[in-house]
Amino acid sequence: MQKVVCVFALLMLSISLNVFSAKQNNFLSNPKDTILPLSDSSSKLIFKKWQVNAAVSTLYVGSLTGLGFLWYKNHDLEHFHTFNDLEEWKGVDKIGHTTTAFQLSTIQSDIFEAAGYSKKQSAIISSLYTIGYMTGIEIMDGFSSGWGFSFSDICANKLGIGLFAINKAFDKNLVNLKYSFHQTEYAQYNKNLLGKNFIQQTLKDYNGQTYWLSFNISSYLPPESKFPKWLNLAVGYGAEGMIGARKNPVEINGNPIPSFKRYSQWYISPDIDFSQIPVRGRGWKLLMRSLNIFKCPAPTLEFNSENGFKMHYVYF
Repeated sequence: MQKVVCVFALLMLSISLNVFSAKQNNFLSNPKDTILPLSDSSSKLIFKKWQVNAAVSTLYVGSLTGLGFLWYKNHDLEHFHTFNDLEEWKGVDKIGHTTTAFQLSTIQSDIFEAAGYSKKQSAIISSLYTIGYMTGIEIMDGFSSGWGFSFSDICANKLGIGLFAINKAFDKNLVNLKYSFHQTEYAQYNKNLLGKNFIQQTLKDYNGQTYWLSFNISSYLPPESKFPKWLNLAVGYGAEGMIGARKNPVEINGNPIPSFKRYSQWYISPDIDFSQIPVRGRGWKLLMRSLNIFKCPAPTLEFNSENGFKMHYVYF
């Protein structure tokens, strides 16, 4: 679970790095700067690219190092081994991997474009950084007694990068992967695993996490269409009734645990593509980009394998 915290923190830091890149991008976007000699402009551009690459690399290496000291040190080192966790948490954690890889790639691509790379170059570089970083975590897992190298995690990561690549190939926001969370009753029964407070639970309690494929409808319509560019249709997946990863314990530390049925949930709901809302100023644009990580609260139709259809007037 601490690995999820680390990756989520990295996501937030990447957004902060995007602010730095945007501020440093003035000389590329300001026509007045064209009076600079070509050699000076080229040198400044090369230096900026090195700056951004150094910042992203430092961020990744630092987070992996911190992960090693704060998390893996509590577990013995072993020979490299694999671990099949495909059946854990009814797949919610795998979709979390996919969403994280997608968002990391998307944010980094924006950063590298702001640094002066072309869209194609930015897509390739950001994809390589993402797969390198997340594979690094899996390799560390492979030497830890607490886990193992997970091929299903690798596949989930690649799926997220693949969806990002599709958007870049068509130069459209065809689909976005988003996250939403609500508190549940389940965390109280296993606080060490599911979180002791709201902040921890947003990252650790898979019962309250929902992951969404948010489709930008206007991207699939002819250019002359007047369909609102900011209005999306989202399909979500989640699960409930999970006190443990694979099955629910009968008791924890001598305390009996109620019997809960573990079941999957599917959702359909309108959504907002905040990146399509016209705003001025880098601060507002950054806010819209940050909000686009999260599914907008909205009326939602749920279908679950336990109770069938259920309507939520507002769901998050």
